[in-house]
Amino acid sequence: MSTRKPSKPTHARLNTNVTLTTAFNSTTAAPGFIDQLLNKIPLPRWAIYAILALILLVFLVCILCICIKCCCKGKKQKKKKKPDQQINLKDVNGSTTTALVQPDVDAEYGSADKNRGRILYSLEHNAQTSELTVGIKEASALKAMDFGGSSDPYVKVYCLPKKSKTYESKVFRKTLNPVFNEHFKFQISQADLSESTLVAQVYDFNRFSKHDIIGELRLQLGTVDWNHVIEEWKDLNEPSKFEQENLGEICFSLRYVPTANKLTIVILEAKNLKDMDINGSSDPYVKAQLILDKKKWKKKKTSVKKKTLNPYFNESFTFDVSFEQIQKLQLVISVWDHDKLSRNDAMGKIFLGCDSTGNQLRHWADMLSNPRRPVAQWHSLLSAEQVDSTLALKHSIRIPFTNKVF
Repeated sequence: MSTRKPSKPTHARLNTNVTLTTAFNSTTAAPGFIDQLLNKIPLPRWAIYAILALILLVFLVCILCICIKCCCKGKKQKKKKKPDQQINLKDVNGSTTTALVQPDVDAEYGSADKNRGRILYSLEHNAQTSELTVGIKEASALKAMDFGGSSDPYVKVYCLPKKSKTYESKVFRKTLNPVFNEHFKFQISQADLSESTLVAQVYDFNRFSKHDIIGELRLQLGTVDWNHVIEEWKDLNEPSKFEQENLGEICFSLRYVPTANKLTIVILEAKNLKDMDINGSSDPYVKAQLILDKKKWKKKKTSVKKKTLNPYFNESFTFDVSFEQIQKLQLVISVWDHDKLSRNDAMGKIFLGCDSTGNQLRHWADMLSNPRRPVAQWHSLLSAEQVDSTLALKHSIRIPFTNKVF
């Protein structure tokens, strides 16, 4: 007898076919539903896709901002924990050599607002000649102003309120403990000492940018006991803001060729000039003047730049100067405000030469030591009265409508 096998596999095949068809229908139904939903929106497909992409981008940016904010909070918490890890100097045994030279340092000297350094100066006044001698001996523990953890310090010395003369010391490269040993003399009578103030400002030299002030010392000369020579250390303080007048800066290059007896001056640019007009601007131009034997010799000037406090010139002048004359020569660079209906006003001046000081002398010396090569440098402008009084020029009298000078 033949027996038939049960038909269970056929039922299984039918079940699998049903499940596959239902699954296929469900997968195909989803895209159809999305298409129906997109068709209901009264916008083209590309606009809908652009909106969705923008929403996704905003969402990602929000997540990124949240992550950055969390990271910043973590860094701030780490920085707040650092002061707790400061070393107690009382636990350190031994002594240093600075205690033999300098007086005791206050406990708060290492704070951020006072850590500008110290300066050793001397004072001596001769009542008979009305001469005040200021000695800038040295400085110590100056504030580092450069990225390498050092500075290029020099000292600027002047007396208020007249400020007739301003002296500058030599520049010392890459040091926080410079030894100057320079003396500067001022003509101040005994009666004027009570109303005078000595100002010694320590700067960080920068050839192609503004010189940064490290700190300053202000000493009321009326409170000084002049019965003996004063020599002492003083802390540098934050510079006074109300007394300083910023007249701007000027950048120019110098080039001297001894074989051709040619002095070339290139006026490059100026910045942060003083506004001289009512509208808060100026019409600046630059004048280059040569002085020989305290008399005005030759001069040339640039074109006028309209309505600007940061003019760019890039104009060159060439003068015939012998090697003997270059050693006695003084170069005056002055910035003027041009006025059509009135007299031109001096905005600031600077002078260079073998008898100049500070950065001006350094620029002049670099030019002489590097013949046939242009040397560019930025200079801070001084007041016209200050430069004129320092030069003490012999003024000549010109008779109108004639070319005769007496």
